[in-house]
Amino acid sequence: MPQVFIVDYGVGNLLSLKFALEKTGLTAKITPPTKNLKDADAIALPGVGNFTAAAKALEPVKQALVDAVEAGKPILGICLGLQLYFEDSEEGPGEGLAFFKGRNVRLTGPVKVPHMGWNTLQKVRENELLDGVEDDTYVYFVHSLYPVPADKSIVCTQTEYAQTFTSAVASRNIFGTQFHPEKSGDLGLKILQNFARAVAR
Repeated sequence: MPQVFIVDYGVGNLLSLKFALEKTGLTAKITPPTKNLKDADAIALPGVGNFTAAAKALEPVKQALVDAVEAGKPILGICLGLQLYFEDSEEGPGEGLAFFKGRNVRLTGPVKVPHMGWNTLQKVRENELLDGVEDDTYVYFVHSLYPVPADKSIVCTQTEYAQTFTSAVASRNIFGTQFHPEKSGDLGLKILQNFARAVAR
């Protein structure tokens, strides 16, 4: 059974992600950021948390993450995990993994921040992560920032919340969602099952 390592870098929501991934047939293990990632068939970077603290916590495993991604291992970043794919963040100092060029910015406008609750996805580009996911489907969000990719071709979905923001990205074996699939009911499970299929290939 394929094994996915959930990297514990001091953020919450680890157990709910572990249980959700196990429902897809994957073996999910919560591992510290010093764990050897060579034994993993896939990697998950969860949220919720602070960019600066998370970037610092990931420093011991940063090169191992880069090596794993370059070797073709599927990786799924959720919420803060997605934001760590980029170079930096308005939330505070620290260097992200820089899988993609771009930065994370704060939500603005006449809306409540953090953005917490159900909102819809508008599909921008098809990707295997979103197989079977329809336009205007509801998923669950908890965030105050969002990524602004320099390369718009990686954007798969956008969401409206006073502004239009990137809510899912994908490129080769790198997948990321600003929303929480593990908290998004049957649709979220479908998205995680799509990720599991990418892992099993």
